[in-house]
Amino acid sequence: MTGNLAGNKNLESSLGNLPEWELADLYPSIDSVEYKDDLALSLSDAKAFEAGYAGKLNDYAKSDFEKLALSVKTFEDIEERMGRIMSYAVLVYTGETTDPVNAKFYGDAQEKITTASSHMLFFALELNRIENDVLEKAMTGCKALAYYRPWLEDLRKDKPHQLEDRIEQLFHDKSVSGRSAWNRLFDETMASLRFKLEGEELSVEPALNMLQDTDGRKRELAAKEIGKVLSDNSRIFTLITNTLAKDKEISDRWRNFEDVADSRHLANRIERPVVDALVSCVEESFPDISHRYYMMKAKWLGKDKLRHWDRNAPLPSKHEKIYGWDEARDIVLDAYAGFSPQMSDIAKQFFDKNWIDAPVRDGKSPGAFAHPTVPSVHPYVMLNYLGKPRDVMTLAHELGHGVHQVLAAEQGALMSSTPLTLAETASVFGEMLTFRSLLERAETKAERKILLARKVEDMLNTVVRQIAFYMFEREVHEARRKGELTTQVIGDIWIDIQKKSLGPVFEFDEAYRSYWSYIPHFIHSPFYVYAYAFGDCLVNSLYAVYQDAEDGFQERYFDMLKAGGTKHHSELLKPFGLDASDPDFWYKGLSVISGMIDELETLD
Repeated sequence: MTGNLAGNKNLESSLGNLPEWELADLYPSIDSVEYKDDLALSLSDAKAFEAGYAGKLNDYAKSDFEKLALSVKTFEDIEERMGRIMSYAVLVYTGETTDPVNAKFYGDAQEKITTASSHMLFFALELNRIENDVLEKAMTGCKALAYYRPWLEDLRKDKPHQLEDRIEQLFHDKSVSGRSAWNRLFDETMASLRFKLEGEELSVEPALNMLQDTDGRKRELAAKEIGKVLSDNSRIFTLITNTLAKDKEISDRWRNFEDVADSRHLANRIERPVVDALVSCVEESFPDISHRYYMMKAKWLGKDKLRHWDRNAPLPSKHEKIYGWDEARDIVLDAYAGFSPQMSDIAKQFFDKNWIDAPVRDGKSPGAFAHPTVPSVHPYVMLNYLGKPRDVMTLAHELGHGVHQVLAAEQGALMSSTPLTLAETASVFGEMLTFRSLLERAETKAERKILLARKVEDMLNTVVRQIAFYMFEREVHEARRKGELTTQVIGDIWIDIQKKSLGPVFEFDEAYRSYWSYIPHFIHSPFYVYAYAFGDCLVNSLYAVYQDAEDGFQERYFDMLKAGGTKHHSELLKPFGLDASDPDFWYKGLSVISGMIDELETLD
């Protein structure tokens, strides 16, 4: 294992051999012939595609259905190759963002793929100019084209927000020096930050991990140091936030998006009223779930008030167990196998074939993710594994994504991607399976209490905290439309939302005012965060159906995952009798959290 684990050699030893991913399934190396050939081929094929099809799609739709179908298949093949290149560049860069060689490699790949894909830009725009009845006749008359019906119909949802071709070209070309550049600046700045704690200089991930330490003094020191370092760098984070919010406002205005989050809703293929219902139900439930739980936690910790560094503190009745890598693997795979042997078999490949990168390393991106790459290869999982119970749940979460991505790959490059709202279903379901498996093994009342409390906190982090993030983003983006925001104003919004969501038992100091600045979702994927709450509430409802279901649930569940992006959320949930447009759906999911808190009160 390479890198360091917060400088703690005992911890490093207890975790065992943490795997590092093997990226050769994408390309042998950054200077390999295969990579260079694919990069050159992407540009030449994209140019040839433009020369061969630009200006001809409407005619093909009327008179040559097979050629129109061939154009879509050719587009998909080129997109897959370019996706493979960018997946490789992203994963190389993620592994060590502060390495100048990796940074240049990633930047060069991004520029060259942006240039190549600019020759493909006409395709979606021109397809959407074909009249509905003409396209419908073509799909009806050609089986090869009908195969792509879900993608073509999905594509047409973007039609009202498309711009004239040359403007689309300009937006596309300038993305490298615009939003993408600011994203990269955020990543490299965050990866370079160092936090001085107990005689060591830690990167952001190990520093944040100390907020879960059993020692309250260590949590407080870590919390204040994190706040100090983030505050010292607030000027650059405020500039990045203002710039990206303005960039989004310009794009939204040109594309006629009314609400600050409408472009995200469109990308998620979900209606604004559905999201509004989710947010309203969660906000209304703050007192019953988060406020009630944290009042109980304050009592457990022997405090009248909680500070922000107490939010994720372990319960005092038991030293938090550290899970070695092999034990974590077995826990997750066994839980998956209890639901479906096939699910466990798919997940096992990630361990057996080095599709996971687990160690904490200086310069490595913080957090965790599952990257689907492209259907012709396989996903990769990135973790920063430190052996905490939450790290085991993160492993279960990301492997859930991985299983979903493997199953959806059969839909091909254009239709395998799932909207973010449903993309969280398999990951959260994987967490729930793992949690229920651990709960069944609990031998004492105290052990059950620990597990329930930890799960409630995870769910509060997934539902309450993510909806609070969404509320924060909304206020920031709406305020930015009126003018540039100071660090003070952003901090005021942050603290106000935290008080609403976490409840009166919390007191917040000045150090916490800058904590908004380390959340990468605000930078990379504005308004992404509600997808976590959507997924958690959905899975709570889905798991209830599973517990009461006759034979056949697993088959229906796998069919949902295999669908990828080919069906609307209403179609995917219908076989389970669920409807996300009904507020009762959300209250049903939230009642699961409330029920766990009810049980904790009886165990107190």
